[in-house]
Amino acid sequence: MHGTPHIVSDVMTHTVAAIGRKANFKEIVQLMEQWKVSALPVLEGEGRVIGVVSEADLLPKEEFRDSDPDRHTQLRRLSDLAKAGAVTAEDLMTAPAVTVQANATLAQAARTMAHAKVKRLPVVDEVGLLEGVVSRGDLLKVFLRDDEDIAEEVRREVVSYLFRAPLSPVRVQVHDGVVTLTGRVRDTSLVPVAARLVRAVEGVVDVEFELPGSSGQQER
Repeated sequence: MHGTPHIVSDVMTHTVAAIGRKANFKEIVQLMEQWKVSALPVLEGEGRVIGVVSEADLLPKEEFRDSDPDRHTQLRRLSDLAKAGAVTAEDLMTAPAVTVQANATLAQAARTMAHAKVKRLPVVDEVGLLEGVVSRGDLLKVFLRDDEDIAEEVRREVVSYLFRAPLSPVRVQVHDGVVTLTGRVRDTSLVPVAARLVRAVEGVVDVEFELPGSSGQQER
């Protein structure tokens, strides 16, 4: 029923800075600064992603630079202490890398980011070769979608299916991504269904209803 959702390849960055497993600490920091990124994929062979080095992997070196952690800290933060002494990407990187494929939906990529608590995901093909990178900012680009474009999709993909024979036309208005449906409907049990479908339209921030029988309230 709905149009094809945007996928990662629609928003990802194709030109990507990456490093090999033997890249040294200073080289990694310099490349992050040059490219203004917070993480770099680590590659081997023809470009297969084997890990990621992030700012979080680098910070222990500064954190423990002039400290002598007690026994409790050593046991609790064994991994961070190991990274504090690391000098190459293969010892600093988080592996295996959390990645996403180019044909994943933006919702799938967002869930992967949230679960892994990362800001960027390497985009790989079927055999793990690097194709690009997608960031949190890339995933939010759908919310830049034009209001009238959203309204047209809601009319075409939701209203025309659910409210085919209304007492009067159901009107669709969109302002700053918030969709408002107004009019009269025969079956108000369809309102919660409409709410779910409208929220599935990319770029929608929220949905409100002004329909007799729905108490003129927002469906949450």
